[in-house]
Amino acid sequence: MKRKTLLLSALVTGLLACSAMPLSANAAVNVGIDLRVGPPAPRVVEVPPPRAGYVWAPGYWRWQGRRHVWVEGHWLRERRGYHWVPDRWDDRGEGRWHYERGHWDRD
Repeated sequence: MKRKTLLLSALVTGLLACSAMPLSANAAVNVGIDLRVGPPAPRVVEVPPPRAGYVWAPGYWRWQGRRHVWVEGHWLRERRGYHWVPDRWDDRGEGRWHYERGHWDRD
């Protein structure tokens, strides 16, 4: 019985501690990678007709282990006051390619 009381007390204390922490669900970390292998040419894909309340995130080449893998485009729920910046690869010269992940940016 004493053990159950201690476990319950620890659980309640933990839940209270978590509820006191600020929520960071909208926080984002934008980490890029640099490679010496450039992505293939973007695929030609027909963009679907617009959908109310959504924005289209175009497909892109993602680096997976030792090769590029195509990620299909998809719809994202619109965020008021923001616009979508697509995933992209930038040629940094001298055979260096930098990948920047897609993200929401303020208007």
